[in-house]
Amino acid sequence: MLHDLRETLIVLHHCRKMTWKRIFTILKTDPGLHFLRDSCHPYGNLLDKETLEDFYSHTIHQQIQQYTQQGIHITTYFDPCYPSLLKEIYQPPWVLYAKGDLTLLQKPRQLAIVGSRDATVYSRHALKAMMQELVNEQVVIVSGLAAGVDALAHETAVEFNGKTIGIIAGGFDHIYPKHNLPLAEKMMKSQLLLSEYPPNTRPQKWQFPMRNRIISGITKGTLVVEAKRQSGSLITANLALQEGRDVFAIPGSIFSKYSDGTNDLIKHGAKLVTNAADILEEWEFTT
Repeated sequence: MLHDLRETLIVLHHCRKMTWKRIFTILKTDPGLHFLRDSCHPYGNLLDKETLEDFYSHTIHQQIQQYTQQGIHITTYFDPCYPSLLKEIYQPPWVLYAKGDLTLLQKPRQLAIVGSRDATVYSRHALKAMMQELVNEQVVIVSGLAAGVDALAHETAVEFNGKTIGIIAGGFDHIYPKHNLPLAEKMMKSQLLLSEYPPNTRPQKWQFPMRNRIISGITKGTLVVEAKRQSGSLITANLALQEGRDVFAIPGSIFSKYSDGTNDLIKHGAKLVTNAADILEEWEFTT
């Protein structure tokens, strides 16, 4: 028997065909999800046969009960510990699944670092040059655990004894790309991994750009290290701009295709960054 809004929302989130919009519409109709708990729902076509089968499935309920043993923490939009900055974005996740150090969600200084999946030596050198000062100032590094700059950002933060959060597409049981699985496992123990999908969810192509809204939305600012003109990193930067967050970009060679995107960002108003102080001065009065 489900006792409250939180428990009911988590089960609903595990149902097949459930989307952000469908949950939103259901909540508008029944803000406390009381009717679902009473097995009497006035939702019309919003809940089809498959969804209802899942909602009352013992398998799903047992699966959720096992999360605690697996070290998986669940935070819903209605929980006090839900990140306040994330509530400000378009379509904030209804549910977040977390493994690792939950206290990182409440740190006041969080910086997203994104860039090309084909990271060059320039990216590595730039991150190493900036990371020590960022870590010293208690900045938590957030990225998407993707190949290239994302992985470098996480690894460099750990190397300098800093803290980092990885936002993944799909669930914890299906880390992508697979060669980042050792990094993911390390972060689940001493850092933090987050997903808006139940753990057994296989990553889909459309989930990666959706994941970017969390990367930019959970942070005060986004730093783009290297990016081509057609880059997912620019999606993250644009989302940050739309939410009124800071956007920083490291300039690059005019002869490198991996700097076309960052140089364009600077042309259009992103702050040019050559050292950590360029970022930190924007947050001078943030404790």
